[in-house]
Parts: sequence; structure tokens; C-alpha cells
Amino acid sequence: MNRTTQRATTRTWVGLAVLVLPMLLIAIDGLVLVFALADITTDLEPSGTQQLWILDVYSLMLAGLLVTTSALGDRFGRRKVLLIGAVVFAVASVLGALSSAPWMLIAARALLGIGGAAIMPGTLSLIRNMFLDRDQRRIAMAVWSATGALGAAAGPIIGGWIIEVFSWHAAFLMNLPVMVLLLALAPSLVPESKNPNPGRIDISSMLLSLAGMISFVYGVKAFAEGDQPGVAVVTFGAGLALLTLFVLRQLRLPEPMINVRLFRVRAFTGAVLTDLLSIFSLVGAMFALTQFLQLVVGLSVIESALWMLPQAAVSALAGFVAAALVKRFETSLIVASGVLITAVGFAMLLTLSPETDPWVIAVTLSLVGLGAGVGLTLTNDLIMSSVRPEQSGQAAAISETAYELGTAFGTAILGSLLLGFYRSGLADNAPQGMPAGVLESAKETLAAALLHAQELPGALGAALSTAATEAFTDALAWTGGIAAVLLVGVSIFARVMLRGVSAREDLVEAEH
Repeated sequence: MNRTTQRATTRTWVGLAVLVLPMLLIAIDGLVLVFALADITTDLEPSGTQQLWILDVYSLMLAGLLVTTSALGDRFGRRKVLLIGAVVFAVASVLGALSSAPWMLIAARALLGIGGAAIMPGTLSLIRNMFLDRDQRRIAMAVWSATGALGAAAGPIIGGWIIEVFSWHAAFLMNLPVMVLLLALAPSLVPESKNPNPGRIDISSMLLSLAGMISFVYGVKAFAEGDQPGVAVVTFGAGLALLTLFVLRQLRLPEPMINVRLFRVRAFTGAVLTDLLSIFSLVGAMFALTQFLQLVVGLSVIESALWMLPQAAVSALAGFVAAALVKRFETSLIVASGVLITAVGFAMLLTLSPETDPWVIAVTLSLVGLGAGVGLTLTNDLIMSSVRPEQSGQAAAISETAYELGTAFGTAILGSLLLGFYRSGLADNAPQGMPAGVLESAKETLAAALLHAQELPGALGAALSTAATEAFTDALAWTGGIAAVLLVGVSIFARVMLRGVSAREDLVEAEH
């Protein structure tokens, strides 16, 4: 009997609930530290460089190890690697909670990245093997996507509450119950799977992917920060060169870690790039609009997070809507429409003013979340359906790498556009008579400008505050307009690349 006709049982769906638990936690965990950084800085007194490493080392390790952990899962067992990742994540959480020096916290964050790299692709590849029926798998992907959306929205609320009531140490300890639950339930509810013919372990490929991804993502982050353009260029270029060598090596190997020939399949390439660009837009929107709500509208962290809850709910529901619509309409049409809805959300930013009510931001984010939710569910389904179940680790690695690159580029590119427009606007409209150096400092961030405005004499401070908030609002409007135009192009791209893709049958894997 064809494996795709096998239907998931109740036990399988319960296993899915166990699998998405760590995804919910990782999504929450990714945002908690941002809100804890002020308390950590006061307590541990890290240097500026150490602060950057505390924030960045997690995502660098995660991005660098995704390919390696997926390959290890294919060879030794995906559930086994996922559970090892859960142990590492739990140990790292204890180390983070007990950190009494910056280096300890950096080490804990690095270990969290290693654990996350073992967990994240494992969930996707196990879902591919647990749900062999295409329709059921699409619903499972909707659950997986919804969990990430809800975790990202819940992160500021849960993190803010824990830090306010307890301390930043407790933000790490919240990881332990979920990991213990995963370790207790997964062995009995999640079936083990691996590639029966995985080929040999290629150390050179592992090192190239690790060094290449870390260098590449670090270069993107350095570009966004803008303090060291030379470092950004060198690390970005080195990462690109190493990843090129990695791809060339995969083309030569009889059993590659990643089958890069999959990118010859039009639908697969279209799905990966649309996936990346959906994350790019969603992360970029949240990055900019969070600042608007807090610094321009004047809301607290938790108040801002509450206004983002509608976006999370819409994004979570969007995947299930997409899974239903794809049975009646062509996949390419639904994905392209989702991207267009995201573009409409960004276009709404053109109407912003400093007096804009928070509900407008909630609607904007909901449209972005709706479009991204549709896209992520269907593109992830296409990516995971592009390989046979025994090779699902490769597709999972590609999907998760697209997510990490989308996150990095969303923050870097849209963040840099926003900052550039803000600096230009403030330079043109800043009040005369400010002390030397204040304007240059105010141009760095809106938060810095508002801090200086509080320190300056009455009329001058008020003028700086007005100029800065108006410059930031105009910058956000321009950034939204550019993103909307780009997304219209992405919509056309998705419509062309995914045309003719079946919603019922798995894609045929590209030949080696």
C-alpha cells in the first residue's frame, strides 16, 4: 500500500501536541531576553561587546548548526537528536539562571542555541514521517506554524510578567517544565525515524556549513548595527564564500548532507524563497511597529504586546484557513493572495502619523500575520513534501535555515531602511540651538532622541521630541511603502513559481 494513504491516528495527533511544545517555548524564549537585557545589564554589568554576544550568540549557533543536527538526526534518529537537544536546552537554562558573570550567560546562550538547533528541524522532520497523508500533514503544519505565531506574541507578555514579578533569572527557569514534559512523553508518543541509508558523515561539510552560516548571519547582523562596516563586509563575504564551497561539495558527494539539486525543482525553490520572504516581512513589521507603539504612542512593553495579540490569533488561524482553501483553489493562487494581503498591511503604514491609534497598528499587524500565516503553512508543506520521509531531515534543515535567514534579513534590511529614513528626517527638521553632539546622538535611535529631549530645556526639548517622533513615523511609512512594493513582486513570483503544484500529491524529489 502506498504510504501516503496511511492515516494518522489519535495517538499521532497527541504526539504532535508534544512536538510543538518546545517550538512554543523557543518562540517565547527568543523574545524574553530582549526585555530582560536592562536588568541583566544592571546586575552583571557586561561590556557593550558582551551585551551584543549575549543577544546574538543564540541565533548564530542555531543558524550554524541546523544542517549538522538535521544530518545527525537522519543518521542516528531524529527523535534521539531532538531529545538530546532538549537535555542540552534544559542544562543551558539552569546555567543561564545561575549566571553570575557575563561569560557564563554568553555560554548559556550558546548552549541554548545548540539545543534549539537539535530541536527545531527535528520537529519538522518527525512531522513529515508521522503524517504521511498530505491533507493531514498540511493541518499538522498549520498547528506547527500557529504555535510559533502564538509563542512570538506571548513572549513579551510572559517575559515581561516573569521579569517584573520575579527576576531575569526566572525567565530561564520557565524552560525546564516544558523540556521535562518533552523528555517524559516523546519516547512513548513520538515514533523514532531515520534514514536507513544515510551515507557517511562528512566532517568537511559540517564545518563548512557551521562556519559559513555563522559568518554569513553575523555579517548581516553587523551590517544592521552599522558600527563596523568593514567587519560586516568581511564576515558577510567570508560566509558567502564558505557556503558556496559547501554547495559545490554537496554537488560532488554521492550522498550529500543537503540535496541542493532540489533547487532545480521550480516549486521547491518558489516555496523556500516565499517562506523566507514571509518571515522577512513579518519580523520586519514587528520590529518596527513595536518601537512605534512603545516610543511614539507611549505604551508599556506589556501594553504593546497586548495590542499584538490579534496579529498572533489571525496568523495562527490563517494556516488552518489555507489548509482548507487549498482543497478548492490552486496552491499558487492562495500563496500569492496571502503575500498580497501582507503587502496591503505594509501599505497601511503610509497613513501613519504620531497620533495614530493603536488599533490601526493592530489591524496592520493582523493583515501581515494573515498573509504570512497562509504563506508559511503552505510553503512549509511544499518543502517537506518535496522529499521522501526518510530524507526529511534535509528538507527540515532548508526550511529552518530559510526561517533564520528571513529573521536576520528582516531585522537588518527593514531595520536599516527605517534607521536611514529616520536619520535623514531628523537631520532636516531638528530644532536649532541644540548642544554639540546631541543631534548626532539623537540620530542613532528614537529612544536616544527622546532621552535627550527630557534633558533639554522646555521648548527645545519639546521641539526635539516632536521632530524625532515625526521623523520616525515618516520613516516607518516610507519603509512600509517600499516593503509593500517588494511584496507585490513576491506575490507575482509565488504565482509563477508555484503554478501547477498539486495539493494532493507529494512533490517528486529531484534526482541526484
